[in-house]
Amino acid sequence: MLAAAAAGFAQELAPVPIEEWTVPWPDTRPRDPFVDVAGGVWFVGQTGDYMARLDPRTGEFARRDLPAGTGPHNLVVAADGSIWVAGNRTAELQVHDPTEGLTARIPMPDPSAADPHTLVFASDGTLWFTVQNGNFVGRLRTRPVGEVDLVAVPTATSRPYGIVLDRGGRPWFTEFAGGKIGTVDPETLVPTEYELPRPETRPRRLMLTSDGIVWFVDYAGGMLGRLDPADGSVREWPVPGGETGRPYGMAVDAQDRLWFVETGPKPNRLVGFDPEAEEYFSVTEVPSGAGAVRHMYYDPRSGELWFGTDAGTIGRAVLPGIDPE
Repeated sequence: MLAAAAAGFAQELAPVPIEEWTVPWPDTRPRDPFVDVAGGVWFVGQTGDYMARLDPRTGEFARRDLPAGTGPHNLVVAADGSIWVAGNRTAELQVHDPTEGLTARIPMPDPSAADPHTLVFASDGTLWFTVQNGNFVGRLRTRPVGEVDLVAVPTATSRPYGIVLDRGGRPWFTEFAGGKIGTVDPETLVPTEYELPRPETRPRRLMLTSDGIVWFVDYAGGMLGRLDPADGSVREWPVPGGETGRPYGMAVDAQDRLWFVETGPKPNRLVGFDPEAEEYFSVTEVPSGAGAVRHMYYDPRSGELWFGTDAGTIGRAVLPGIDPE
């Protein structure tokens, strides 16, 4: 009943323009796009062992093969233009020059940290990342490149998943199998966990608004959650698709509005939520159907939202009310 009612409500909400480009290498799960300073969109082919760049102006793709067996899960572009790839199956971080290619392979210092997952850069060049099945959060100082520090997550087999940074450079991450949100003190590397009120919660991705509030999506329960780090209190809102919404990829825009993709409905739907009004204001079906959108990137320079899909596309959503920087 809840899902049906929410779905009916969602049909009344304003859509946003979405454009998609079909990746020319089928069945490779293109994912986790990241926009460089020239407007090029880099992404990885998770099951194809490659990274590639899309030029949105021409629609042209340029592919670069990665070492065999990399199983790339995520990439980010550093301030100097270098591209960092999570080698999910080779237990390493790879560094690539955008023109010269692979320049470094940085192994994990612990054999149990076998699957680097999601990467995020701090403003000082520190790279933070999750190691899902290894149950770590990692840190690497990159100016100059130092050693990898691994922080064991206190809850066993909690599967740390999505990761973001607050304005002070502190990492926050979801514990997908642990039903918790975690953080790490960047100075002492001491972890802290916030237990979510429903133990069955399965938080996939998270984002922070400018007020320091942590927002997350519950993939299993079809909820959008709000955690206040000041007192640990949690509030939740059912997503428009209800209990079968399966919210996954998530982003926050320059106006502190939250965006996530419901991967339960076919086609998938991009949903916008206004934290100040505490209401949903936009729902848009992804034209390709998507299959699943696992991660999203908001480009503040253009006011655009980028994502990859299991349907083999790279997508761009033009968000309303955003003036490009």
